[in-house]
Amino acid sequence: NREGAEETVILYMQFARALDPDNASVLVTLGNVKETIKQPEQAIELYKMVPEDSPMRRISEMQLGLALSDMGEHGEAREHLKALIAEDPKDIRSYLAYGSVLSEDKAYAEMAANYEKALAAVGPAQTANDWNLYFQLGIAYERLKQWPKAEKALKRALELQPNQPQVMNYLGYSWIDMNMNLDEGMEMIRNAVDLRPNDGYIVDSLGWAHYKLGEYEDAVRELERAVELKPADPTINDQLGDAYWRGGRKTEAGFQWKRALIGDPEPASKA
Repeated sequence: NREGAEETVILYMQFARALDPDNASVLVTLGNVKETIKQPEQAIELYKMVPEDSPMRRISEMQLGLALSDMGEHGEAREHLKALIAEDPKDIRSYLAYGSVLSEDKAYAEMAANYEKALAAVGPAQTANDWNLYFQLGIAYERLKQWPKAEKALKRALELQPNQPQVMNYLGYSWIDMNMNLDEGMEMIRNAVDLRPNDGYIVDSLGWAHYKLGEYEDAVRELERAVELKPADPTINDQLGDAYWRGGRKTEAGFQWKRALIGDPEPASKA
């Protein structure tokens, strides 16, 4: 089940369904693949087929809610996932699924409240696995312009899961964007890149951090790497164009901005 092999996976999963039509693992896996190839309606039908008494029923219900969101049925998705939380407030996976839909809707106040409730459900016995709850809470507060709360949550995520690349990248970039803790922020982003050298978005953060500090040659170098990793991303192409322009490479800047517009007809916002 690797990227680009979806049709082969579907073929084998259909063979498996023929042998065992009610197998929950097969139904959920096939539903996931259908979502990958942008067929959420078919995915939903498969999730509904998971037997009521199966241990995977809740997983299928969560995936169903996420598939509804992918179809643009955000209101229905939110109600569905809220009902799952009410049914079992101790199941943290439900909060994560609901939070992802709220994030997509840019409902950041509700997103923050959701993760606060999730952490209350976890209680004081927190483990390394709970880092993502604090990470998502930090993102929500940062988007709400409540930086002290965001910073506290992001630091707590790193306490639970030290050297987590996504958190280091988000915290480090946020510091640089606010012109504070510049050395520590740049070191965090570099460490994140060392841990995820093929993550185009993290490499992009390093390049844009150099840009924000006026280090345009370094910005161009890193943003070119990011574009190689994520060639179709309009924001990264737009940022590389900005770096080219600042470095005096105006023809190349124009080319990158055109690429960004092809990928996204709306003006791309900075990360």
